[in-house]
Amino acid sequence: MTASLILASASPRRAEILRSLGIPFAVRPADVPEDLLPGETAEAAAIRLADAKAAAAAARDPGRWVLAADTLVFLDGLILGKPRDDEDAATMLRQLAGREHGVVTALHLRRGAAGRGIARAEVSRVRFAPMDAEEIAWYVATGEPADKAGAYGVQGLGARFIEEIRGSFTNVMGLPARTVYRMLRDARDPALATLALSSG
Repeated sequence: MTASLILASASPRRAEILRSLGIPFAVRPADVPEDLLPGETAEAAAIRLADAKAAAAAARDPGRWVLAADTLVFLDGLILGKPRDDEDAATMLRQLAGREHGVVTALHLRRGAAGRGIARAEVSRVRFAPMDAEEIAWYVATGEPADKAGAYGVQGLGARFIEEIRGSFTNVMGLPARTVYRMLRDARDPALATLALSSG
């Protein structure tokens, strides 16, 4: 018997990754405040937020497996979330230009509000090319940075500014494909194992 998976995220990029893996799922975003706590590291914040999203979604659909995720960009101890506006996006891009930064995605797979779960966190390193003022202004004007942590999309127009990625490419997109597969297998649920090796 094949179970369906709930993706507790409105991110089209996460949905795209699951579809590319052939994993059947339904999208039901979890509405959880994404405020950061004072002194919180990017990894700790991502783990906390992914856990909160999974708990909220699992309480709503207690009989189904839920996959929740949170992705954050960090540089020199500073967490770069989604930009507030175009000016904030330009500021982030100036900070990232010509430098290497980290991207952490935390994942939580669980069933039921009090059920067992599996949590993972993965970090990739990304090196940006130097960007001049014209390039930053052009990229911000495309609108792509508006809803993305760190104000860029590695799989879209922003790819032209990426010099190197160390680690999972799909992790930078928001969902590390290999880690998701391993989590579905590690849950030791025959239905989830069937999902992991599904072809859609």
